[in-house]
Amino acid sequence: MKKRDSGRGNRVGLSSLGFTTVLIVLLALLVFSILASITFGNADLSVKEVYSVVAYELFHIRKFSDFAEGAVHDVVWIIRFPRVILALCVGMGLAVCGVVMQAVVKNPLADPYVLGISSGASLGATIGVLFGFGALFGANSVGVMAFLGAMGTSFLVLFIANIGGRSNAGKLILAGMAVSSVCSAIGNFAIYIVNNKNATSEIMFWTMGSLAGAKWQRVGVLLPVVFIGTLIFWSQFRNLNLMLLGDEASITLGTDLHRARNLYMILSSLMVGFAVYAAGTIGFVGLIVPHAVRMIFGTDHRRLVPLCALVGAIFLIWADVGCRVILKNSEMPIGILVSIIGAPCFIYLMVRRSYGFGGGRG
Repeated sequence: MKKRDSGRGNRVGLSSLGFTTVLIVLLALLVFSILASITFGNADLSVKEVYSVVAYELFHIRKFSDFAEGAVHDVVWIIRFPRVILALCVGMGLAVCGVVMQAVVKNPLADPYVLGISSGASLGATIGVLFGFGALFGANSVGVMAFLGAMGTSFLVLFIANIGGRSNAGKLILAGMAVSSVCSAIGNFAIYIVNNKNATSEIMFWTMGSLAGAKWQRVGVLLPVVFIGTLIFWSQFRNLNLMLLGDEASITLGTDLHRARNLYMILSSLMVGFAVYAAGTIGFVGLIVPHAVRMIFGTDHRRLVPLCALVGAIFLIWADVGCRVILKNSEMPIGILVSIIGAPCFIYLMVRRSYGFGGGRG
């Protein structure tokens, strides 16, 4: 779609050369962030030791074979590196899903949890912790139950939104709010009647979000889901642009977006569900990253989707670094730090300027 300046805060889109340049810069910054972030942590390791482990594991350079095992190897390769890649995956997934959700429901305040996914995940985790459901999944029981709760909630919202006729942006938001309230009420009621302080503390910590449980197995599951999902949404930029114009306008242009909207919701729910499984609920990433990128680079999803993916990954990598270094010999839940950063940034972006959300002012 051809870009237009629809307000003093909406900049005209980048040229092809400008977009390519920004993309290359962000890719370089992402690689730098990955390599730099693994040097931070409570364990006192030298930069040489860190990169010796990475060089051996990635390229099997015989010169660094002394770092093939031992405490230094375990800290870098088993704890830090998968954690950084997990932050990349979660940040990318939440940012991309935030862009998609805002287009699907045509609401600039939408985030990846607009379908009640957050409340559904919390309910699933609560049931898993309090009642032991999902115990057959072993150490991953809480995460798996949260994933099932998130996906179940998403499908329930889609079902409710399609009752009495086709779903639309307004019905999806209202159904999401209703289901989210019910899930929160059931979860709080379960916590109240069980009255288990240890279980309550575990649930609270999980809902704050954490990347401390990062493992290569989880990364191996989440990375392809996020990467493939991002590529799919990138290929759908025309439909996403049309969604900002509304259903009536899209139909007059010969495109019925009802089926696409449902498919995008399901794929987004899948991506967010896996992110919740791996890291708990982390807010604001899917809200502030799309806003910031949209304000700078415009509203065309052909460029918005990949740029948000890279910015979201970079943002969460450095947010996780902050969680590891702010408190000595301890770790701050990443959801707390992201909210501390995200809320003021979001307020600033909204007060600083208005911008065209596409089709009209947002």
